Order: sequence, then C-alpha cells, then structure tokens
Amino acid sequence: MTTEASARSDGAEALYRETVDGVGTVHVRRLDPARDADVVHSWVSEERARFWGMRETSREEVREIYEHLDSLTTHHAFLIVLGDEPVMLFQTYEPEADRVSECYEVEPGDIGVHLMIGPAKGKQRPGFTAAMLRVLVGHVLADPQVRRIVAEPDVRNGRAIDRLRRTGFELGPEIVLPEVDLPEVFLPEKKARLAIMRRETAEALR
Repeated sequence: MTTEASARSDGAEALYRETVDGVGTVHVRRLDPARDADVVHSWVSEERARFWGMRETSREEVREIYEHLDSLTTHHAFLIVLGDEPVMLFQTYEPEADRVSECYEVEPGDIGVHLMIGPAKGKQRPGFTAAMLRVLVGHVLADPQVRRIVAEPDVRNGRAIDRLRRTGFELGPEIVLPEVDLPEVFLPEKKARLAIMRRETAEALR
C-alpha cells in the first residue's frame, strides 16, 4: 500500500493507491467534472441511487454541480478506479462548512464523507463494497490531521447504515439536515443517521 501520488497511464494523477486481495490495485483520483460527467450521470440516475438525490438531473446539471463542488476548498469529489474503470464515487467535506454542523458538535480533525458504489458489471464480487470502503478510509486517514470520519446516510437507507456499522462506524442519533437553497445548489431537508468512525478504530480494523 502507498499514499504517494503517481501519474497514471491515462494522465490522471493517482492521489492514493492500494492493492486489494482478490481485486487488484485500485487508485483514488479527483473527479473531473467534464470528463466524468457521463459515468456519474449514469450512476446517479439509477433507482438504486435514489438516496443520492440526483435522479432527475441531466448530464449538464451533473457537470455543473461537480464544477461548483470543484471550485470549493472545503468540499471535494473523488473516484476510486480499478484499472481504467471507475468503481466508486465519494465526496469529502469539512463538517464546519456544511449543514451537518447544525446537527452535531464538530470536533477538530473531523472530516465528512458521502459515498456510492458503481453498478456491478458481470459477476458479483463478494466483499467488494467492504474493500472499497477500506480504500476510502485509507485515503482519508492518509491525512494525519484527520481524527474522525463522519457520515450521515438517509435514515431510509438501511443497507448503507448497516454497511457503515459493519465497517466500524459508531451509529449515533437520527438528525435532520436543514434545507439549503442557494443559486449554486439546492439540497432538500434530509432525515439522516449520524455515524462516526474514530481514527483509532479505523487503524485497528485495517
């Protein structure tokens, strides 16, 4: 495993890479709004991605949303790539700059995450989602200042909540994320379940 950035054959910079048993070597790279709009739009428009909240967005709207995200210093979007195939989308954010800060007491070293696994292609790969979550955690913890990873999945998304619990997140209370209505982005009110993983827990599990 290495956390060193490296150049990939397709020109994208790998911010983090890890070899996963039974899967191969995966890379984390920044999401490119123009280049990756097609694949992200195809993912978020599926029924299984209903909790992502972008099912009705067009390809251009997806590109614009991620261009806005890319312009921020507090929020970032990434893809986990296996070979040349994106397999997971995730976003990180500083909780104090996000609406979640109204719902819990933010501590120094907190970082928030949103994540979505790409659609399965071909045969099912047992343990694949868990492995990609470990890669996400490894990438996030590569920053020594990170002390806790915070997630807030929709309360209706039982599978995601259970997956986080099995990954090592401690489940907290249900929270209500307030509506955000800005020229750049609209986020409806969201009932969510707070989940937190401490660095010590993550390192022990890895």
